[in-house]
Amino acid sequence: MSEVRTLVIDGKDVAASSDQTVLSAAKESGIHIPTLCHLDGLSDVGSCRLCMVEVEGSPKLFPACATKVEEGMKVTTNSDRLVAYRRNVIELFFLERNHVCAVCVANNSCELQAQAKALSLTHFELPALHPELAVDATHERFVLDQNRCILCTRCVRVCDEIEGAHTWDISGRGVAARLVSDLGIPWGSSMTCTSCGKCVQVCPTGALFEKGRSVAEPKARRPYVPYLVEAQRRLS
Repeated sequence: MSEVRTLVIDGKDVAASSDQTVLSAAKESGIHIPTLCHLDGLSDVGSCRLCMVEVEGSPKLFPACATKVEEGMKVTTNSDRLVAYRRNVIELFFLERNHVCAVCVANNSCELQAQAKALSLTHFELPALHPELAVDATHERFVLDQNRCILCTRCVRVCDEIEGAHTWDISGRGVAARLVSDLGIPWGSSMTCTSCGKCVQVCPTGALFEKGRSVAEPKARRPYVPYLVEAQRRLS
């Protein structure tokens, strides 16, 4: 049974249930914490590290999406240290793959691009890796472009937790990590994919997109995952 916890976020008194995360409590109180891998209705994995916050009494940074609220906790969501940290995170996302916004289908509707703009990130200090990554266009309706993937695993989680197909997974580790379908076969050959398109809808970048979509064509963001979760709950 959950209990009420009182904490302070950015100097604001906040009340939350003991089973809530700092991110959830902040959102309910109108306090913005940037995220990329988080999506309402899906489990949290804390992979993007963009939602890191400071907690008084600890030198460490904590992922707001995976940190439960505690009584008397004092949280800071925006500081010079956090801004510098988030700028580094976004820079590494851009440099690890090949994000060329001008020729990307997600240009002007990309969450990674939006985060860079919010942080006034206009240039990079580190050298880009420029890996030679494949584009999988074997599916009848959709395309996977590994060059734009940030490994947020939204597609993995929505396919597993909502659609129940578990077509997607992550293969490899570190810079060698890749999004794969059915243990590494081409997407078009997948025996588990239902072609529902949920993975395409939740992708924050241009890694997964519909065929025929032009560069910078507006992408409809459908916040339907929470509704699907509620529908599943009612049917269970």
